[in-house]
Amino acid sequence: MRILRLERSAALIAQLAARGAADTSRVEPAVRKIVADVRRHGDRALLRYAAKFDGLAKGTALKVSPDELRAAWQSCDQDFKDAIKAAARNIERFSRWQMPKAWLRGAGEGIEVGQLVRPLDSVGCYVPGGRYPLPSTVLMTVVPARVAGVERIVVVSPKPPRETLAAAHFLGIEEFYRIGGAQAVAALAYGTESIERVTKIVGPGNSYVTTAKKLVAFDCGIDMLAGPTEAVIVSDRGDPRYIAADLVAQAEHDPETMVVFFTTSSRLATAVNKKAAALSRSSEIARKALATRGYIFVARDLAQAMEAANQIACEHITVDEDLLHQVTSAGSIFIGNYSAQSFGDYASGPNHVLPTGGLARVRGGLSVLDYVKVITVQRIARNGVRTLAPIAERLAEAEGLVAHKQSVVIRGPNA
Repeated sequence: MRILRLERSAALIAQLAARGAADTSRVEPAVRKIVADVRRHGDRALLRYAAKFDGLAKGTALKVSPDELRAAWQSCDQDFKDAIKAAARNIERFSRWQMPKAWLRGAGEGIEVGQLVRPLDSVGCYVPGGRYPLPSTVLMTVVPARVAGVERIVVVSPKPPRETLAAAHFLGIEEFYRIGGAQAVAALAYGTESIERVTKIVGPGNSYVTTAKKLVAFDCGIDMLAGPTEAVIVSDRGDPRYIAADLVAQAEHDPETMVVFFTTSSRLATAVNKKAAALSRSSEIARKALATRGYIFVARDLAQAMEAANQIACEHITVDEDLLHQVTSAGSIFIGNYSAQSFGDYASGPNHVLPTGGLARVRGGLSVLDYVKVITVQRIARNGVRTLAPIAERLAEAEGLVAHKQSVVIRGPNA
């Protein structure tokens, strides 16, 4: 990691803040071809790409059978099962706390307004395979959907390991397809002979998955476009062991991971740098990320550090207790020495599917809100017309919308 003076690094901070989502330009031509092919030719194209990219053997069913899911769960050790159950409970509880409520309120004589909350009809949950299969992502994408009341939940994952299948079985998943990449996204978005299309696709993935989500977004809902993992820590008194451990933990995800530490203490900066180097010795991926996208900035004061951290708008941010109120843009916040970012990845309850590339400026992480529709409601009685009609008529006149005005006038007392 490089240790830099923050006051001399304005251009670098601006560059980090302007990083944007994952660069899809390199893979977009190939992804566009795959998406169009699956959309046009359905299972025939899907099976071809699944064999080529996902290693699906000839004659192997796309859909994982209930027996295979059950066998995966039964073959897992009890410690893993207990961890899955506990994590699911915490995610479910947090999702219930987040669930929006329906309401209807009087807004004047003869006027009621409110909202209904309705679940999406169906959702497709993308669970990465690749370098690190993530059974925890099954929990993070499926549990909020269940809390929201989504009736049909589909999971896709390439070369799913036993643990991913086991997590799906525990959650009662009945549709699990052993496919991944752009071809899986296209199948979920447009449907094939074997896979019925879904209303929305959620979950993280590589650049091919992200690009495919971008391409289908006008035809199928998506949660967000995610890029490589990111972590920021701001502290002037934290334990260098804990700070370094969190930086390395996120860095091991991907050599493109961005990790940044802000502090006012040169001594702490040096200690964290040394400890991160020691902790990353066993991970080539983490070492590469720390070397190429790892930064330690020594700030003039904490106000300067927090201004830069908010400018970057990172996926994960850890801050000292007294800095929480200064965080304005982040995917998920961790407070103090003992709030390991890995707790958020697995166990504490908030979601680990989080915005990257500066998207934290406009949204937080995946939540139960991504699985519901909040629909507004208005009930106007005859006596409410007298209150609202003059307002609506005058604004309709200003906009030149004659029929809009007429639809109000026709309901008035002189109609």
